[in-house]
Order: sequence, then C-alpha cells, then structure tokens
Amino acid sequence: MNHHAQLELIRRTGVIAIMRAKSSDQLLAAADAIRAGGVAAIEVTMTTPGALAVIEQAASRYGEDVLFGAGTVLDAESARAAILSGAQFIVAPSLDLATIALCRRHSVPVFPGAFTATEIVAAWQAGADMVKVFPASLGGPALIKALKAPLPQIDLVPVGGVELDNAADFIRAGSAALGVGSALVDQKLLDNRDFATLTERARRFIEAVAQGRGK
Repeated sequence: MNHHAQLELIRRTGVIAIMRAKSSDQLLAAADAIRAGGVAAIEVTMTTPGALAVIEQAASRYGEDVLFGAGTVLDAESARAAILSGAQFIVAPSLDLATIALCRRHSVPVFPGAFTATEIVAAWQAGADMVKVFPASLGGPALIKALKAPLPQIDLVPVGGVELDNAADFIRAGSAALGVGSALVDQKLLDNRDFATLTERARRFIEAVAQGRGK
C-alpha cells in the first residue's frame, strides 16, 4: 500500500487505535478484535515492551489489511528504527522537524504532535501529513473547530480525551480522524482476554465517526 492509499484508509475509517500492552501476544490478539470491529489503523506506542518486535510481527502477519504504526516517537533515530521494523506510519507527541524529514525521505506518513496554531502550521509546512492535536482534552471539540476555521487545509487528529460520547462531536468539528487510547483498548480488557468487548467498542467508534460525518 502506497503513501496515498495509507492516508486514505485512515481518513476513510476515521479511527487510529492507540495500543499499549504487556506482551506482543496481547497486542496481536487485541488487533484481531478491533479489526473485526472495523478499525484498520493501529498505533503501537514505543512505550510497549519490545515495541519494534511487535510492529515487525504485526506487519508480517496482517500485510495491508491493517496499518500498524509506531507512536510516542520522540526523534528521527527512533522513527528510522520503527520504519525498518515495518511501521507504516509514525506518530509523535511533539513537533520534531528531523523526524518529519526522515519520514518524508522514506515516504512514510507522519503525524507530529502540536497544540497551538503556530505549532500546527510549522508541522504542516515541514511536511506533516496530519497533525496530532495533543492533549485534545484541554479544549475538546471546540478547540478543533477553532483551529480548523483559519486552517481548513490541515488534517487534524485529536488525541487525549476522545471518548465514545464526544467522538462524533470531534468529527463534526472538523477532525480528519480520531486517535483513541484507553477508551477503546484498556489493560483490564486485555488481561481478561475480553476481546468481544474490544470488537464492540471498535464498532461503536466507527459508528460514531459515521454519525459525525452525517452518514
């Protein structure tokens, strides 16, 4: 899947699952569950034990059926290691220009973190494909709406504070997609192997995106 197709998949489905797990087995089993619910983009945070090995296993197992990216990427060196392990997109909590440049060289979608209009524009001008607005909990959907008014050309992905009860509002405010963490995948569900609930949560988030888009 090329760069354009990867971005279109994320835009179309509208949800990036942010996953942390104690083991690769947990994470891969959870990936199966949320994929069954319609979520096709999964961010494996670099804080997950053995994150690079997990990404490598996942990329080999799922091929183009699921996009696996690396999250909490703080620098270009980490981004390069993740890409070499098979990461299909890179997400950062902050704005690092060297990381954006590295991803551009490898033609891998990159979503740096930003909060202010100045940071968001700087990320976009540096070549970001989408900009992660973090922490979105501080402004909620109103923050996205305010930012999109002067910056309609920039795809924004709110992360932090995205829940089922506000997901549609974030989409209505102009979000291109949503980054969803514990509201979708939490450690208790993983420990209990409650994968049916994961599938149902994923399905409900996909429905919320469709509702926000008026479908």
